Amino acid sequence: MLSTPVSEPAPHLNYKPELLSPAGNWECARAAVANGADAIYFGMPRFNARLRADNFTEEDLPELMTFLHKHGVRGYCAFNTLIFTGEIEDAEKQLKLLESAGVDAVIIQDLGLSRIVKACTPKLHLHASTQMTITSPEGLRFARKLGLDLAVLSRELSLRELAAFPKPDENALPLEVFVHGALCVAYSGQCLTSESLGRRSANRGECAQACRMPYELVVDGELRDLGDKRYLLSPQDLAAVNEIPELIKLGVRSFKIEGRLKTPEYVAAVTQVYRKAMDAAFAEMAGLPHGEAFSAKDKYALEMTFSRGLFSGWMHGVNHQELVGAKYAKKRGPFVGEVLYVDRDAVELTDFATPLKPGDGVVFENPSDTNREQGGYLYGVHENWIEFQRGKIDFRIVKPGTRVFKTSDMALEKELQASFKGDIAIRKRLELHLRVSGMIGAPLVLEALDAAQQVTARVESAMPLDVARNRPLTREGLQSQLERLGGTPYELRHLDVSLPDNAILPVSELNRLRRDLVEKLEQGINAATSIEVKSATTAAEMLAAVPKPRAPIASPVLHVLCRNMEQIEAALDANVQRMYVDFEDIRLYSDAVRLVRESGRDGLIFLATPRIQKAREDGFFKLIARAEPDGVLIRNLGAIEFFANAGLRMTGDFSLNVANPLTAEFLIESGLEQCTISYDLNIEQVLDLLKGAPPEWFEITLHQHMPMFHMEHCVFASFMSNGKSFLDCGRPCEKHNVKLRDRVGMEHPLKADVGCRNTLFNAVAQTGALFFQDLMNVGLRHYRVELLEETGRETAHIISTYQGLLSGRTSGVSLHQALKAQSQLGVTTGTLRQGDFR
Repeated sequence: MLSTPVSEPAPHLNYKPELLSPAGNWECARAAVANGADAIYFGMPRFNARLRADNFTEEDLPELMTFLHKHGVRGYCAFNTLIFTGEIEDAEKQLKLLESAGVDAVIIQDLGLSRIVKACTPKLHLHASTQMTITSPEGLRFARKLGLDLAVLSRELSLRELAAFPKPDENALPLEVFVHGALCVAYSGQCLTSESLGRRSANRGECAQACRMPYELVVDGELRDLGDKRYLLSPQDLAAVNEIPELIKLGVRSFKIEGRLKTPEYVAAVTQVYRKAMDAAFAEMAGLPHGEAFSAKDKYALEMTFSRGLFSGWMHGVNHQELVGAKYAKKRGPFVGEVLYVDRDAVELTDFATPLKPGDGVVFENPSDTNREQGGYLYGVHENWIEFQRGKIDFRIVKPGTRVFKTSDMALEKELQASFKGDIAIRKRLELHLRVSGMIGAPLVLEALDAAQQVTARVESAMPLDVARNRPLTREGLQSQLERLGGTPYELRHLDVSLPDNAILPVSELNRLRRDLVEKLEQGINAATSIEVKSATTAAEMLAAVPKPRAPIASPVLHVLCRNMEQIEAALDANVQRMYVDFEDIRLYSDAVRLVRESGRDGLIFLATPRIQKAREDGFFKLIARAEPDGVLIRNLGAIEFFANAGLRMTGDFSLNVANPLTAEFLIESGLEQCTISYDLNIEQVLDLLKGAPPEWFEITLHQHMPMFHMEHCVFASFMSNGKSFLDCGRPCEKHNVKLRDRVGMEHPLKADVGCRNTLFNAVAQTGALFFQDLMNVGLRHYRVELLEETGRETAHIISTYQGLLSGRTSGVSLHQALKAQSQLGVTTGTLRQGDFR
């Protein structure tokens, strides 16, 4: 038997990273496939973080996966929202649907849902979403216990920080990073702004894009004049095309493009540009000739299809002077020039930085109100003059000096549309290994084999092999006929021949066999849409195995989170049983522990970890451990293993996103005593959770100023200094009290933590006091009050008020009324309100 490879790839890499493109609808899926994507990711109408995309339906799935697999492209379903207790069985049904349709992987945020994927839908690969907030090798190591097949890392990681992750081998988990698209200013999975301000949870796919709204900077009670900078939380878009070679060297296995809400033209352009850059990088590594990796034309295509300004994001570390331009928050194409002179229906510009032609679209910038900008399509272009159709532009509000941007190019749009309209050529063919065998007087057998040499399709000739008189079948002749696979998804890579030397079969019969074999193989692709897989367990069985709630016997306990020494002293005076301490400067933690110990009180002190931990930041953990607290408030996955090994008691904070019993069970089994219930749950969902697992596993925050944005972007450094990072910013965060004023006049406090990360807190406190009795009735006994900027006197009043609630001396209604009268800004029931539409 002969075994001859038809062709072999260059062996410069033992793996080839994939290019992963977004698909919010069918046209975007076609655009991605036509322009070089190795895989696409898409969502369904439920359980995905882009509910405003068109998304795909149950009826779409078979056709979508057949289309993708025919073109050698993988399909991943974004299943990246938190799952509430009452939704678990519906989520399992959707997972089984995806598995039966042949979906290659699901992208998951919820820890409990990840467990269901591995137990109930074993054919699905499991990818950790960036919403899981994996920011360090320690966090990755912990999350890997879920059985991950790939992890999508947070976008805030630099090349240097990525280098700290294990390189891909048989033991290391493959990693995926975002390389292009919109940057959320807050860490994915940690943004509660839409939830806090509008009951539209980003963790549930309903982001209201509050980061793209205008804000004013209030410093020490005075409005700071920032000129035309109003969009203080709106980053430029990520464009890491020039970092592709370095990312490949770092071992990144998947390059992800953001954009499930973008147009198919955007998907086509960005996929095309990154395909070209990746292919050039592969060729460079193999020592093969290649063209320019990234040209001016490529940059133009990226800017025209969607751009808020292009920047390398955090790839080279923080640069607080570059990340957020702050002058606009919506699409801006390439800069054209500034207005010199305004005439009737025409303006004169400075020399064009970007060419213009009739039919192109432009916008005249209006930093004071980007919703009232003038712009339109060009009627004529004459030297430095641009002309519009009469009456289309209100030139009374266009002044000399106004910047002009190009927003559309119909010729480019038509070129991009042509790439995915009509039939799409099969770019990435599936490799075929064929085996030809037979004996004289018996049919010729043609078989397709998979990588394990198992037969995947088999056909036989309608006539027997005969003895050749002059031109017997040869391997070369068979290869010439069987490799004619144009128009199919296949290419011949190996051919094994086991025939007598003198066998013959008509060429017409060989061609028929080839066509029949391809048809059977394609039927096999289509058959993936009807796979029925039976798992060893079900989600209902997993829920039933969670320990059941026991009749509570303990009295309710009040825990208080303090952010300064004055608040700690007030809590000690009030005989609080457990204090959580969350200082911006964690070097003061040892002083806080000493204060509690020397007070002679019995209260416990737990120290809070930073909300984010990156590579080489375990020094923060060591400092906390050296302070010798009674326990730790755990805010990131990387901290769990460290403090479990340190032998300290652990409570998981809200940032671990506990929304269902399976997530809670996983974290409790990992060493946590209690889990703080996610702030994404309303009271009905909280009660469902407490009925599905022991209430002693949980703690709820009854009073707080909701932490809305948590971000690597430092507003202090960006707008109160000329510094790029903490090394040269002058630390204005330590000298000033800063708030951000929103469009309705609310002033939200801004705080920096030990890692120079900023948190913006809601100006208005929320209380769950109205639901206290409901929580008591289902057995919850651990309640928390979180302080922010309260004085010692205000702290004492708040603690006393809630102690009265827990002891039964006051009702939830009375407490709510008392706090609302006491607070200048008032108190709301916030995210716990009943009747939530989510």
